[in-house]
Amino acid sequence: MGLSPYTDLLNKISLREFASMIDHTLLKPQASLKELEKYISDARQYGFACIVVPPSLVEKAREIAGGTVRIASVVGFPLGNTTTRIKVLEARELASSGVSEIDMVMNINFLKSGLLDYVVKDVESVVKESKKLRVSVVKVIIETGLLNDEEKSMATELVAKAGADYVKTSTGFLGTGATVHDVALIYKASRGRVKVKASGGIRHALDALALIAAGASRIGTSAGDAIYREFVKLKESSNPGPSTY
Repeated sequence: MGLSPYTDLLNKISLREFASMIDHTLLKPQASLKELEKYISDARQYGFACIVVPPSLVEKAREIAGGTVRIASVVGFPLGNTTTRIKVLEARELASSGVSEIDMVMNINFLKSGLLDYVVKDVESVVKESKKLRVSVVKVIIETGLLNDEEKSMATELVAKAGADYVKTSTGFLGTGATVHDVALIYKASRGRVKVKASGGIRHALDALALIAAGASRIGTSAGDAIYREFVKLKESSNPGPSTY
């Protein structure tokens, strides 16, 4: 992928703004506390939007971070087919642990089955519980790799109806990851009612730029540090003058 289609966007986005669009994500089951410390250090150093960790690591992340980074965690992860009651309990537990953001997984079984009222209720219940307990952002993972385009548009509509803040493409564990096609489709379907988070398989700054150009406001990646450093180099090569922060 060449740089030229994204030169204007590259010049427009400051380093600080780019960093603020990255959710630095550590959800792999084999992650160690040493890795958690590194991710927190990365988020602090570069100014990422947040780190995303599994529920069991939230308290440890808060202890290590000491309030210096925003912490997000997941609900119904990664399959989305736990009951609504369990999802609400998970959200309540995370809120009480001090997370700032929640990424929940939509119930794909029911979306595929046409039980759309249930899907809305499932998301809405988590959103209401989260907001009541002062979680500022709720993102809903629709797992685009398991859906056709009509289902992706419908899922976006349901997320908007349920009052969530973001539609998120993927968990990174199932199907395919984020694509420009899917982000553009979701962005169009959202009609400005919800934002778009691209997640799954994003490893390079040019990939992130392409997804931002397609409509993503957040980039979920386990390679946030490497992507940020690549972005700095791209800006330096595009504009040899002083970096814009």
